[in-house]
Amino acid sequence: MTTARSLGLARCHDCGLTSRFEHAPEGGSTHCPRCDSELHMRKSNSLSRTWALLIAAYLMYIPANLLPVSTILYLGNSEPDTIISGVIALFQGGDAPIAMLLFFASIAVPMLKLLTLTGLLLSVKYRSKWKLRDRTQMYRMIEAIGRWSMLDIFVISLLVALVQLQALSTIHAGPGAIAFCAVVVLTMFAAESFDPRLMWDALEEEV
Repeated sequence: MTTARSLGLARCHDCGLTSRFEHAPEGGSTHCPRCDSELHMRKSNSLSRTWALLIAAYLMYIPANLLPVSTILYLGNSEPDTIISGVIALFQGGDAPIAMLLFFASIAVPMLKLLTLTGLLLSVKYRSKWKLRDRTQMYRMIEAIGRWSMLDIFVISLLVALVQLQALSTIHAGPGAIAFCAVVVLTMFAAESFDPRLMWDALEEEV
């Protein structure tokens, strides 16, 4: 199979122009003829940066689910809530659709992103040729749904704004909300730093 790299072509990360990649002399660099951005056949240090961001996201995922994301203060009594306790409370209150949406967006999607990115990184490491097209589509899906993992934080922000108007109760974002934001941001950066073209480099062994 003929690849762009085998033909000496590279795509600009900024303007999207595909142009011929001329190897620069020692210490120099090749630039896009349209926007003058520096060209790379592959994103620099893509795997190491993605692994670092992914490991950090795994570490933050633990406090994001164990620590309270919000604390409601009502008549002097405080009641902290984690993500899972909020899901359980919604189920018990008869709001099953909202509970399922919250579980999917705040627990299932972040873990799915972490596991999928881990699988993609391992497939590059072991030069896997298995279902390259499907893996590329998985990467595009992970990249697209990243921002919707912030649903829990949007809800907390809205509640804080609304409840602060009441005289008898207040609501505060907890440390779990900060950890959860970190998970979402880190996974978004990890997806952005990963270069899916690395998966297709395994085909060059057959060329």
